[in-house]
Amino acid sequence: MKLLCLKITDPKGFRSLQPGFEYRFRREWDIQEEQGFAPFICAGPNGSGKSNLLEALAAIFYHLECIYLENLPDSFRYDEDANPGGFRSDKAIPDGFELEYLIRPQDEMTVITNAGQAHVRIVKQPGEAPKWSLLSNDEQKGPVDLIIGQTMARQLLPDYVLGYSSGENEILSLPFFKMRFVQFDEYWQALKQQLPYPGRPESRLVYLDSGFSQAILLCNLLFQDADAHRPFSEDVKIEELKEFRIIIRRSIEVGESQIPAFGSQDENKRESIEEIVRNHPALTATEDEPPDKRYRVNLVQLLDGSETADKIIPRLTRCATCWYLDESNDTLYLDYLVNDATRQAFRKNFDFEVNRSPIALFQAFQVLLTFNLFSVSAPLKADLYRSGSHYVSETVPTLASDERIMRFKFVKFRKTEVDEPVTLKNLSDGEHQLLHTLGLCLLFKNTQSLFLLDEPETHLNPDWRANFVSRLHESFNGSVGHEMLVTTHTPFLISDSTPEKVLAFKKADGVVSVSQPDYNTLGASINKITMATFGKRETIGRHAQSKLERLRQRFEQGEDKDQLIAEINRQLGDSVEKVLLIKTILDSMEGQG
Repeated sequence: MKLLCLKITDPKGFRSLQPGFEYRFRREWDIQEEQGFAPFICAGPNGSGKSNLLEALAAIFYHLECIYLENLPDSFRYDEDANPGGFRSDKAIPDGFELEYLIRPQDEMTVITNAGQAHVRIVKQPGEAPKWSLLSNDEQKGPVDLIIGQTMARQLLPDYVLGYSSGENEILSLPFFKMRFVQFDEYWQALKQQLPYPGRPESRLVYLDSGFSQAILLCNLLFQDADAHRPFSEDVKIEELKEFRIIIRRSIEVGESQIPAFGSQDENKRESIEEIVRNHPALTATEDEPPDKRYRVNLVQLLDGSETADKIIPRLTRCATCWYLDESNDTLYLDYLVNDATRQAFRKNFDFEVNRSPIALFQAFQVLLTFNLFSVSAPLKADLYRSGSHYVSETVPTLASDERIMRFKFVKFRKTEVDEPVTLKNLSDGEHQLLHTLGLCLLFKNTQSLFLLDEPETHLNPDWRANFVSRLHESFNGSVGHEMLVTTHTPFLISDSTPEKVLAFKKADGVVSVSQPDYNTLGASINKITMATFGKRETIGRHAQSKLERLRQRFEQGEDKDQLIAEINRQLGDSVEKVLLIKTILDSMEGQG
């Protein structure tokens, strides 16, 4: 996909983006001249609105995904008369927006422009549902209004919307965080009613945080050959995956008050608790007598089956070197000693020959990891769906390791120049960050997806920062169809980008503005970029600058010049500022001579 234009028409604006905020990413002549992949680099001072642009895009696509989900959970239902804008009142979504982008549909559409790509426009007026239309390059043809259903929405929405934020920055994560609960409720509803479940989330929002980092790494190392994951293996020095364990806690305890939800949906059919438990394959009763009688639900029942079943758990089991079911706590342990046979087993069982990518395996991990949200209560979930707070994740209980439904353990791999295999926990923050961001690109490189990376280089050393854009290009390896926005405070990313790909943010009097640099950024020096984009004119730190200014004042007050030059050389390292001060002193000495 290729973004064209975004405008915020919500009278309240969105976050720091004021009403009427608009940015045009490309124009017609840009599209014709554009070749290959190049990310949009969003740069500017802290608080200038960079992250809010990414959040607005994530929130809009979250909104659209929820409207057109086929299996929208009951907990997310809404009153259409009271909420014509789409679904439950949600403070984390702009109530008015205009969005345009290009995307290549899987099937032929009525109006196709720009070499087989559909020009999509989505307009949402405040208080109304979004309206879709297709635009044509032919000026004699007006927009074609669309009546969008689930099938067409699948055609015209990105394959995936992928998010990453560094550290504790949660500005971008909120729409993705909510979508995880939608994904869990989708499965939970199917389990209660014994409905078919495809083994993967229907929605396509994916957010990479610490809980999913091992899943990303495993998928890439199990599927990609050495050349494919070279973009991160050269820097992090990973040679090969050696072993790992997957632990799946299959069942959880539920109270008697939760049992009726597993019964018949026919209001005229009344079932006792005993009948519901007896008739539902996922439920069992303990041997305790009333009033202490307890029940358990096999949470993974829709994912399990016989050894030959084409469901997630049998497929993972077929790939395992050995496995063990601890019946005392109903926990499955799957151990993998990784060799060529292991990798081949994963490729065979997770559609490698069909998709030529590890996405099917990642989606399996995604479903199982989402089960770790099972402990969140219905009232808390309802509040979360409506919340616009970036602190909403702090209200969700954090489970101890042995209380989780799914977890990885003993993930070990070989590193260059290290004798013994190391675990993921042994890596530095910068190594984790490089694996996360580049791993996400490698995993979804052959899709029409929107990548939203919020400060992905904060923990990288200067050399890795200077190489980051090159590593992105290597990760995609010539594949096209994706779009990427990256926020940064790093001049290196700007220096590797052309001016039309740099979004320079400024905020003045509460108004966020975005412009392209008025100089050629590609190959520009770090000093030039630092001064032009971030407003810092010194090339040295503020503390060192203060020392230099005090030395300058002493020169102006008439102190001995030779002694001052010796002191400047002794106290300060090489810099433009130091050279200029010494030159000023020497020039004054020549004038005296």
